[in-house]
Amino acid sequence: MSITKIRNFCIIAHIDHGKSTLADRLLQLTLGIPDRQFRDQILDTMDIEQERGITIKSQAVALPYKDEKGDSYLLNLIDTPGHVDFSYEVSRSLAACEGALILVDASQGVEAQTIANLYMALEQGLTLIPIINKIDLPSADVEMAREAIESELGLEPDDAVLCSAKTGLGVENILKAVVDHIPAPEGEKEAPLQALIFDSIYNQYRGVVIYVRIMNGQVKAGDQIKMMSTGAVRKVEEVGVLQLKQERREILSAGEVGYIIAGIKTVAEARTGDTITLVDRPCKESLKGFVEVKSVVFSSFYPVSTHDYPDLVDAMERLQINDAALSC
Repeated sequence: MSITKIRNFCIIAHIDHGKSTLADRLLQLTLGIPDRQFRDQILDTMDIEQERGITIKSQAVALPYKDEKGDSYLLNLIDTPGHVDFSYEVSRSLAACEGALILVDASQGVEAQTIANLYMALEQGLTLIPIINKIDLPSADVEMAREAIESELGLEPDDAVLCSAKTGLGVENILKAVVDHIPAPEGEKEAPLQALIFDSIYNQYRGVVIYVRIMNGQVKAGDQIKMMSTGAVRKVEEVGVLQLKQERREILSAGEVGYIIAGIKTVAEARTGDTITLVDRPCKESLKGFVEVKSVVFSSFYPVSTHDYPDLVDAMERLQINDAALSC
């Protein structure tokens, strides 16, 4: 697809303002998910995310959309973590986007987490679209929400799109606003590869699956890639885009969001915020914003019996495979 028909965006909201519910409705509307396959928080795949109702891991999904004129677009929604403790992960996800939906609860107005993430979005130079959600509630006060959008966020209140993520009211207007107001990504397909890692997950059969935004260049199966922070070199086995499942593609090009599988054994080799390039045609410099993850919580574990120590070490090493933030 032409880069001019791509839109990369995320949703910024305070906890419990309806971010995951809105993502659900966008998926239902664009992908036509049957009711028997649908469940709430469909992008939240971890048990604790479902249990607590918060997003911990960044997720991405490619939404095919056709406007009233019949033009086809690919809208890449990057669903970011929804808690203040994941601010670095949010910043890397924002760096993969050109725009953001600023979600405001019609009954509660603007709250702290929305403002904190708004500042990060402004630092990244994103185009912001205010959304007033939960207009179906009896306690909804749309005018109060508009005033808060103007006074606390500094955005134009008349540009706010009204919706109810719960009922689906107004969600189609959000898709139109994304196409009309968020700019297409920039990037050159012929330039050396620059791909931003905004998250990764561990698959016991395929190894680490890296979620990337291609800033410049192209990547395909068979390419030799290098992680610029560690110098690790791997051969690409598969690339593709993310919908409800991984959809394999022959190539990922500038402006696109997708995944790379390259036989990586631990997520520590694919650090969030790192830059991927090609071994035989490397880019000149890494993308800005990468930060080494530092441990901030420390805990000591001891086995009851010294004979169990090797088992404890083995268990911790297996746990570390899935989370680069853990160090033993």
